[in-house]
Amino acid sequence: MLCFRTTGNRRFLLFLAIFWRSKHQNPSLSSFAIQNPNADPNRGLFPPHPPPNPDSIPSTPFGQQNPSNVISSNRLITRHVRSGDLNSALRVFEGMTFKTTITWNSMLVGYSSRRGKIKEARQLFDRIPEPDVFSYNIMLSCYLHNADVQSARLLFDQMPVKDTASWNTMISGFSQNGMMDQARQLFLVMPVRNNISWNAMISGYVESGDIHRAKQLFEAAPVKCVVASTAMITGFMKFGKIELAENYFEEMPTKNLVTWNAMIAGYVENCQAENGLKLFKRMVESEFRPNPSSLSSVLLACSNLSALGLGKQIHQLVCKSPISSNITAGTSLLSMYCKCGDLEDAWKLFLVMPQKDVVTWNAMISGYAQHGGGDKALYLYDKMKDEGTKPDWITFIAVLSACNHAGFVDLGIKYFNSMVRDYGVEARPDHYTCVVDLLGRAGKLVEAVDLIKKMPFKPHSAIFGTLLGACRIHKNLELAEFAARNLLSLDPDSAAGYVQLANVYAAMNRWDHVARVRRSMKDNKVIKTPGYSWIEVKSVVHEFRSSDRIHPELAFIHEKLNELERKMKFSGYVPDLEYALHDVGEEQKEQILLKHSEKLAIAYGLIRIPLGTPIRVFKNLRVCGDCHTATKYISAIEGREIIVRDTTRFHHFRQGDCSCGDYW
Repeated sequence: MLCFRTTGNRRFLLFLAIFWRSKHQNPSLSSFAIQNPNADPNRGLFPPHPPPNPDSIPSTPFGQQNPSNVISSNRLITRHVRSGDLNSALRVFEGMTFKTTITWNSMLVGYSSRRGKIKEARQLFDRIPEPDVFSYNIMLSCYLHNADVQSARLLFDQMPVKDTASWNTMISGFSQNGMMDQARQLFLVMPVRNNISWNAMISGYVESGDIHRAKQLFEAAPVKCVVASTAMITGFMKFGKIELAENYFEEMPTKNLVTWNAMIAGYVENCQAENGLKLFKRMVESEFRPNPSSLSSVLLACSNLSALGLGKQIHQLVCKSPISSNITAGTSLLSMYCKCGDLEDAWKLFLVMPQKDVVTWNAMISGYAQHGGGDKALYLYDKMKDEGTKPDWITFIAVLSACNHAGFVDLGIKYFNSMVRDYGVEARPDHYTCVVDLLGRAGKLVEAVDLIKKMPFKPHSAIFGTLLGACRIHKNLELAEFAARNLLSLDPDSAAGYVQLANVYAAMNRWDHVARVRRSMKDNKVIKTPGYSWIEVKSVVHEFRSSDRIHPELAFIHEKLNELERKMKFSGYVPDLEYALHDVGEEQKEQILLKHSEKLAIAYGLIRIPLGTPIRVFKNLRVCGDCHTATKYISAIEGREIIVRDTTRFHHFRQGDCSCGDYW
């Protein structure tokens, strides 16, 4: 994996480095542990059965073959099965004149562990002369591994003898398939329960969304083991109950790596990236070695905070770790670089990655799409197919976004139509939203509305929000009101619906309508998300609001802005008062525009970031048109590269031009 040289917070780097020297061994995890969503979904679904012991020979022989030959053959079958070489295992099996039940079970494990091998597994099972309880349990797991719950239940009911593993396997199968009523019925009548039984039920209720029953069962469990506690933490985080998750976490006497990962991921998913990074620091100090799932979460936190410096430090640590060639870790790093505005390093990393899966390709295609490199994104899409990677539904989101940001309307429609026809990828609401945005940005508002009406499912609020944004760009009041009505009927608390409509009215100087919309917001207790921008300087994130009065260096920032305003006007800049959304005089409007949050952040970057280093600014809303124009002038006047990320894309400003080509 490519390694970069970084400078910055060396103290943070030192404490992170602890885990590479750690000798800590994580406790073994039950198969019912709630895993990171990026983990293999086929692993750990059902309780583990003790693997057949190839050295064991039953006391009653089936024939006269030398027992030592049977032992060696059993070992060979087991070795082939574990390495995934089913054909070689079968050749050894069929060549044996004497087979024990363990021999049959070893071969059955080979078929059962492969999806789509139910028929072969059942045929082999039916040939076993004297199947034991392990034979039945393996066949039971095979059915459930292939989601054939009905056949599994029939076999379970026919079993002459059931052990605890049999009950746990069946309960787990029901739980994994969301059939909690059936799982509960078995759980209540099973003769003996163990931790795996309780874990299966608790995890099942968490996965099905019934956190109340999961909590009841957890409290009733005789032992609050780490797996059950981790499942509860995952459930609480999933439903935004952060305080409860924190309480459970702190009360746990023993934590494993999955527990730490669940908490860190939960913080990041609930927009508390800083808390996620703090907990990652605690985890490292507790001598737990992060795995790819840990790094995925912490790098996503870096992306959300635009903490490129910290992300680079984590990259350095990954390079020195055993997971340096791990595809998940590499893809997480690549995605972090793209989202933090460093497309150059993302591309370097992509080139040296030894393996790439569809997620890796998607991340790179999406990165170029968001940075305005439509041609490069589509080139990568073609290259991905040429190298044998089949695109999935996320690939087409990235491809449609690339067409959208580059203005490739006809090409975007072509890809949208080919998605189902050529690749069997069903169009989802997100795909329709991309196409509506594609048409709307190009001014094809009527076509966008027609597409919404032809959708095979009910439109969701985001699609009307997208249409409303396009109506603002093209000042189409009639369709803006249509989009706003539909958006607010689906999501009455959507501040974006009110704000966008008010902005359309303001752009057309309909101040009475603006006042009416704002009154309606107040009456309905809808709160507008305040706009703000932030910039990282020497590993410290500085946040700015419009007309900011808090930053300690505000006097220097205003002095720099006033200097820039004089130079910009001398170069031909004229403030676009349309984006000063207040009914005040022109001079006051100019001052409002001059103190927009992105201009404040850019000015601070010019003061504090050394020459030769790009200035990276991030904004939580769409960058305004006047700031976009002003930043082009600033990049030329100051001779600096300025990168601005808003909610839709990256803008790279160099020498008076923007990578978007003013199409955004």
